[in-house]
Amino acid sequence: MKQAKVLTKAELKRVLALCESAQNGHRNRIAILLSHHAGLRVGEIATLVWSDILDREERVKAVFYLKAENTKAGEARQVHLNQTLQKQLKGFYHTLNRFHRVSDPVVQSQKGGPFPANSLCQLFRRIYAAAGIDDATSHSGRRWFITQLAHSGVSPKVIMELAGHKQLTTTQRYIQVDDRMKQQAVELL
Repeated sequence: MKQAKVLTKAELKRVLALCESAQNGHRNRIAILLSHHAGLRVGEIATLVWSDILDREERVKAVFYLKAENTKAGEARQVHLNQTLQKQLKGFYHTLNRFHRVSDPVVQSQKGGPFPANSLCQLFRRIYAAAGIDDATSHSGRRWFITQLAHSGVSPKVIMELAGHKQLTTTQRYIQVDDRMKQQAVELL
């Protein structure tokens, strides 16, 4: 089975810019960022509610826990948010209407409830297609997250834990390698 495309930084920038100009752009941008900058699976994004990521003063946490029932492995895990994603989530939260509750989904459907995971997968496909990116899926962000960490020299064990994988071999399958990267590697010698 063909793996989801890993976007280049330029392609991701184009996708995020497209989100800004589209209907429900802020919501779509947050969904894309949660995938790319937190490595969340589409099913995890679909079940994420504001109370998961906000503290008692309604500030975005740097670290939160995904509930076991909301993860693929059925085990709770930590999610670390970088400052960029924290800022984006804070801004998005403050744009929501005053009737919004912390028990509401972070990424709401147009009907106001949670997105079914399959519908969120379709949304990702439409966003990528609108940006002219072929072979990208809802899993592209997760692959981008893991690939970027690996190419930045982050320990494989750390990446494995951030991804919520139990086996390093699973994490390794997500990392994209191309000829340019191979050439850069041998030039280090």
